[in-house]
Amino acid sequence: MVHENEINEKKKQFYKAAEDLYKPFPKELFKAYGVKRGLRNEDETGVMAGLTSVGQVIGYYIEDGEKIPAEGHLKYRGYDIMDIVSNCEKEDRFGFEEVAYLLLFGKLPSRTQLNHFNELIGELRVLPPGFSEDMILKAPSKNIMNKMARSVLAAYSYDSNPDEISVANILRQSIELIARLPVMAAVGYQAKRHYHDGDSLYLHVPQKQLSTAENLLYMLRPDNKYTHQEAALLDTMLMIQAEHGGGNNSAFTTRVVSSSGTDTYSAIAAAIGSLKGPKHGGANAKVMAMMEDIKENVKNWEDEDEVAAYIEKILRKEAFDHAGLIYGMGHAVYTYSDPRCILLKERAEKLAENDPEWKKEFDLYTKVEKLTPECFLRVKHSHKVMCANVDMYSGFVYKMLGIAPEMYTPLFAIARITGWCAHRLEETIGCSRIIRPAYKSIVDKKDYIPIDKRK
Repeated sequence: MVHENEINEKKKQFYKAAEDLYKPFPKELFKAYGVKRGLRNEDETGVMAGLTSVGQVIGYYIEDGEKIPAEGHLKYRGYDIMDIVSNCEKEDRFGFEEVAYLLLFGKLPSRTQLNHFNELIGELRVLPPGFSEDMILKAPSKNIMNKMARSVLAAYSYDSNPDEISVANILRQSIELIARLPVMAAVGYQAKRHYHDGDSLYLHVPQKQLSTAENLLYMLRPDNKYTHQEAALLDTMLMIQAEHGGGNNSAFTTRVVSSSGTDTYSAIAAAIGSLKGPKHGGANAKVMAMMEDIKENVKNWEDEDEVAAYIEKILRKEAFDHAGLIYGMGHAVYTYSDPRCILLKERAEKLAENDPEWKKEFDLYTKVEKLTPECFLRVKHSHKVMCANVDMYSGFVYKMLGIAPEMYTPLFAIARITGWCAHRLEETIGCSRIIRPAYKSIVDKKDYIPIDKRK
């Protein structure tokens, strides 16, 4: 016991020394050295780091060197996401697989091509023999994103040609991962429920004939049951989260790691790690936690003054997580509107109308969206143009679908892997130069001190 206490005291000393060293850099240093903090310009626009034909995010335009806010647009290979979603809904068919095809191959598939692609995805869903038992069930994780990253890395060992970076081989690996990542996530979720939460273990065999959205609901629900409306809504979620340009953190991670010439599994696992962060894909869970806090502390949800007063408390770091942020509001690119949020909000409202309690909660979300900009102005004294982003309503939609919070970000990854794979192909083949930015050293020259003379 004495020995253990001594070890703990030594650890504390090391930790204290580290805390004294690692502190935030003064912001004025970034400006003094011309360093683009977060690879952002002074006006919050992103630094140009590459070329892409995969996706385009439009939220402003530059006129005479000035950033001008604009309505948001999201395009996949030149096609507006609004048009893709509306046409799939008009024809009453699932569209995520079409989006995956478009992102990977750069064009919209014919009906025959799409049917063949759907059949291929269905055939590839089944995990290799023993994979679920050896790679997922034997080491269940409390966090599904970590389990997904580990599963993707483990898939390297089941690939007879894992390292070749030809177009054909990366495409093969990409399609296999697009097909299997939902199954890895579903099995990881069921393992978490059983081994960490003490619930019954449900392991459902993936169905070849179902769409990705249908198959997810089939595997996540104990009774395999779901409605067409539920599957269609989840399909829309997958479509709008499939791609978001090369500059978002996880896509850029994919490109940075891919630029080194490494394998597909390493690049995609790194992207999953990036997406997990609460400043990126994990933001939808933060929105849900914030909204639960608001629901508990605002007595009258219909009173805009009371809601606004609590939003201002959060902004002043007096409530919720004391970070001073309203999660789900604002975006690095979008200014007046986020097209993904517009699509999702419309569908969330339609689903909420079926239940008075859901409708009441939906109305609270819309109040937070409406009131935040004016609260931000009063507290921060900033006229920054901001809109609700996709995270504002995505968690609420998942909640209405009966999907557990620990699956919110994994579902984001299941959608976004299509964009990651397209960016990996583009970076590996189209750029072929390792990404290597510079960092400014701010440490003065020091003379080496012999060990016996150190304090």
